[in-house]
Amino acid sequence: MSDMDMNRRNFLKTSVGAAAVAIAPGMLLYSVAQGKSEGASSKVRWGMLIDTNQCKPVCNDCVTACNNENGLSGETKATDSQWIRKIEIKDISSGRELSLPMMCQHCEFPPCVDVCPTEASFKREDGIVLVDRHRCIGCRYCMMACPYKARSFVHEPLEHQNPDVPRGKGTVESCTFCVQRIERGEKTTACAEACKNKAILFGNLNDENSEIAQKIRSVASVQVRADMQLNTGIRYQGL
Repeated sequence: MSDMDMNRRNFLKTSVGAAAVAIAPGMLLYSVAQGKSEGASSKVRWGMLIDTNQCKPVCNDCVTACNNENGLSGETKATDSQWIRKIEIKDISSGRELSLPMMCQHCEFPPCVDVCPTEASFKREDGIVLVDRHRCIGCRYCMMACPYKARSFVHEPLEHQNPDVPRGKGTVESCTFCVQRIERGEKTTACAEACKNKAILFGNLNDENSEIAQKIRSVASVQVRADMQLNTGIRYQGL
């Protein structure tokens, strides 16, 4: 870690520093972290509907696409970043097995935001939950608070980064719903685009005429850990 990075982290660890950063420069820091909120509107809430019936156990196209889009290594050691991972579940009573992608659920009431001491974790007006790496002090409270184990800590220096997705050692990160694409006016995420089985549908949950809103009205879907009443942006069909 450079002397500049160390000084910045020491500064943020003080209550005075945290308060100072939270004033006007906050919007600039959000912008640098690809969390630009000037284009976000509460009229939009981005979300996903994942059809577990179409998600194939042997297929990892969504994971590969996410890694390529965001400059992740694709390694799966405990210290590696995984923004999306495939998990296998089994219904004990019926023996039915399912494979499904798990990532940040972009909750309406995100626990990660509630516990963050520096407000590095934040939710945009359009429902996307992000981490401002310039304000993150690496305390990892958000990782402990997340019931989906969706966040990763960057342990090592990073090379060959995607300039549209800045990352940093000593910070926490997770799925961003490809916010860099949304800022460019694109309408889908890398994982949804890559899924040959059309298991992932991305869109605006607040637009009753959108494909995803119509589909959610017509099929049965659930939220993972709905008992926590987080109102997740990701719904699963077929669970």
